[in-house]
Amino acid sequence: MTIGKMLRPAGPRSQRMVVRHFAATAIACLTAFAIANSAFAAPCDELLHLKVQDTAIDLAQAVAAGSYRPSPADEVRDMPAFCRLHGTISPVAGSSIGLELWPPEAGWNGKIEMFGNGGYSSKISYASLAEQLKRGYAVLGTDTGHSGDDPGFASGHPEAIVDWGHRAVHASIVAAKPIVASFYGQSARRSYFAGCSTGGHQALMEAQRYPQDFDGIIAGDPGNNRTHQNAGFLWQFVSNHRKDANATQIIPPAKLAMVSAAVIKACRGRDAGLATDKFLTDPETCSFQPKDLLCKAGDAADCLTQEQADALSTMYGGARNPRTGEIIYYGWPKGSENSGQVVKILPGWSLYWADPADAAKPARSNFWKVWAFDDPNWDWRGFDFDAGMKAVDDRLAPAINAMSPDLSKFIAAGGKLIQYHGLADPVVPPRGSIDYFERVQVFEAKSKEAAADVSADHYRLFLVPGMEHCKGGEGANVFDAQQALEDWVENGKAPAAIVATKFVNDKREDGIAFSRPLCPYPSQARFSGTGDPNDAASFSCKPGPRYARPLVSPAYLR
Repeated sequence: MTIGKMLRPAGPRSQRMVVRHFAATAIACLTAFAIANSAFAAPCDELLHLKVQDTAIDLAQAVAAGSYRPSPADEVRDMPAFCRLHGTISPVAGSSIGLELWPPEAGWNGKIEMFGNGGYSSKISYASLAEQLKRGYAVLGTDTGHSGDDPGFASGHPEAIVDWGHRAVHASIVAAKPIVASFYGQSARRSYFAGCSTGGHQALMEAQRYPQDFDGIIAGDPGNNRTHQNAGFLWQFVSNHRKDANATQIIPPAKLAMVSAAVIKACRGRDAGLATDKFLTDPETCSFQPKDLLCKAGDAADCLTQEQADALSTMYGGARNPRTGEIIYYGWPKGSENSGQVVKILPGWSLYWADPADAAKPARSNFWKVWAFDDPNWDWRGFDFDAGMKAVDDRLAPAINAMSPDLSKFIAAGGKLIQYHGLADPVVPPRGSIDYFERVQVFEAKSKEAAADVSADHYRLFLVPGMEHCKGGEGANVFDAQQALEDWVENGKAPAAIVATKFVNDKREDGIAFSRPLCPYPSQARFSGTGDPNDAASFSCKPGPRYARPLVSPAYLR
């Protein structure tokens, strides 16, 4: 659908002409056609009356430069003047998608940047919008079609699952493009998407399902195999709780720090990293076993009982089909057990192996009660990881999983994709990103009858040693994927490496602790043996281990 067809000024023809006079010789006319080619812009307040397909604009507010509160809980500072637009998109009955669009009044760089969401939350990252607005982007976010942060929002609202799964991001960027064209009198020359966690899930969904929406996409720590990620959380819970009336916990959260310290001590420096690292460069190669921590004289804070060691081994092994033994979902990486700089509520695995508000209940219970089975009496004790998992996939995978390795249409449209994943992520296992990348390789190689690595010209994966979920952690965890992506999209310069920095206390103002290059998988950063080991310049990208066979059974990759 063309922009001209989507954008229709309201009222009779005599009222549909919006005219602005400039002191020079220009006269702008916004009409029902060819708006993207117009040389003139519409003022912010007039956009309130703009007609965009399936969209009602309910706020068009000129915001002066300075500090601004887009919501009572949020404040953004040092802002340039911009036009704040909010609209509601209703592409089908039962769908109500909120759009938030901020084009700058001056200094627009000709680009739109959209940001993803986190978890099941409707919250828009105003801080992300503000950061890129200051750099000249027209910035965009969505509430994904609901309010709140618990999957219970879908109770009685089945279209909200589809909105959250894939429709909201697509509908938002489709609506935003003609609005931006109207505001500036010309279409955006580039559009980008950046997201992590659920935002990374949204990113891969866009590349797979809506390949022409964005020129460049950043997918961080993506939870794209969503039905199985929730099964992974449930597996952690079942593995760490006795099936008694109180669902008694086996390994207490307090022991995770001890476990993680033992893992790092056992494996750092033996996985292509440095012996002084406080993190693992390649958790897949770590040989630590829970039995190494068995108590010798009864339960204690610095050891594991046999029951605890068995539970930990089961969690490391990942969710399995009890009938076939097939892997349903990955175990979380060694070294991530106590990751905790991102979320302070509970450390590492314990944030998701149970409901933070009630340790006797699994996390995301409403995913199972509302989304998967539409049964308010669903009980974790009766869940069957065989037939139950298939039933969940049959019901939800087509709407909420982003697993297709076919990126051919995205590639044909000229799209570029940068994916990254923290190797100490306690929320989304990084092996999922590796396996997805490898599946894309295999798909493209077969379709082109070519060798592996055929995707290097449009898709690269960067693993981030020591980084937790999207940020934080002991490794170098701050890097500019956006600049790398734009250099690739706009200048044809594929990223051979991206420099990442670890700041002292994770605060930029406290100075740099060290830096490392992030290398495109399967390469790894290796110390040259000379120079400063805290300087990325002393490292180079060398061939690393390749994990060419996905762990998860093909039946669970849909």
